[in-house]
Amino acid sequence: MKLHLSRLSGLNQITGHGPGHVMVNGVRHEASLIVLPDEVVTDWVDCFENLAAPHFDALAIRAPEIVLLGSGPRLRFPSPGLYAGLVKARIGVELMDTAAACRTYNILAGEGRRVAAALLLA
Repeated sequence: MKLHLSRLSGLNQITGHGPGHVMVNGVRHEASLIVLPDEVVTDWVDCFENLAAPHFDALAIRAPEIVLLGSGPRLRFPSPGLYAGLVKARIGVELMDTAAACRTYNILAGEGRRVAAALLLA
């Protein structure tokens, strides 16, 4: 799916997504990544099954208001203990499939929110 938004200066936007890929500012990514309004992290985790607490710590150090975990093509729920550090730091966590996380990220980032989309592609 291609998403169309007006470009805000200096803001990372998810411009498309589909099976096995996400596009950020027109650049195609075929591995899991973290997207923030001012940063893209491309070396996050390889798959849902390998998620561990340190992967969520990588999100916490970036101090978002909310993390949108896109769990891949279908909604999956990681153990709450994995993201307990985010909750302890008073960072909101929303779980959804990756397509929904892409759409929600653009809305929240467009509102000026400090949002992180942690997007799993497999």
